[in-house]
Amino acid sequence: MNNLDTWVFLEFSFENYPFSFFSRWLVLAIAMARFYMQKGTYKGLYKTIQKTLKFFQTFAVLEVVHCAVVRTSVLVTGVQVSSRIFMVWFITHSIKQIQNEESVILFLVVWTVTEITRYSFYTFNLLNHLPYFIKWARYNFFIILYPVGVAGELLTIYAALPYVKKTGIFSLRLPNKYNVSFDYYYFLIIVMASYIPLFPQLYFHMLWQRRKVLHGEVIVEKDD
Repeated sequence: MNNLDTWVFLEFSFENYPFSFFSRWLVLAIAMARFYMQKGTYKGLYKTIQKTLKFFQTFAVLEVVHCAVVRTSVLVTGVQVSSRIFMVWFITHSIKQIQNEESVILFLVVWTVTEITRYSFYTFNLLNHLPYFIKWARYNFFIILYPVGVAGELLTIYAALPYVKKTGIFSLRLPNKYNVSFDYYYFLIIVMASYIPLFPQLYFHMLWQRRKVLHGEVIVEKDD
């Protein structure tokens, strides 16, 4: 594949990925709803959909690459994607005792609704046929969904702390050949504290985008 072919492939991929991601998150939503209707409980839900979730959320890294190519909001997108990948792989995947926590279901539902709304917005926008309801949902749902999702993530990390402290997972104790120590328990506390400065920035960024879009702006940055 020569350079031209590579850029054509990238352009094709980036132009079509919103519909692809919309479809994937819709599949995940259907799987979650089907599980609950069949079982009548959320217990075991995460275990059922975890492979699909890991795949979808990990490949969201492509969106950060896309933002870098088109030079839009790499920092905002990068923070959100990295925090979700962290939650998927280093919290719920690694600490299986918390997978049935209500807080896990909370952020799962929020992520799913958010991504279906967001990627449907991008898809219709690319088609130059954006229904007003989709635009309205994109810039209003987040007002409730973002704080609820953050609460779910923080409560999940908090629920993980006792297991992390007991098992010492991902921690490095002295003495060791590297002569360095790392305590994952305190690292998670720092991660939780980092939400204090980071969340308001992301939230107010979206509020600014909301005012911009719903007051007549036509061109919208891909912001998160």
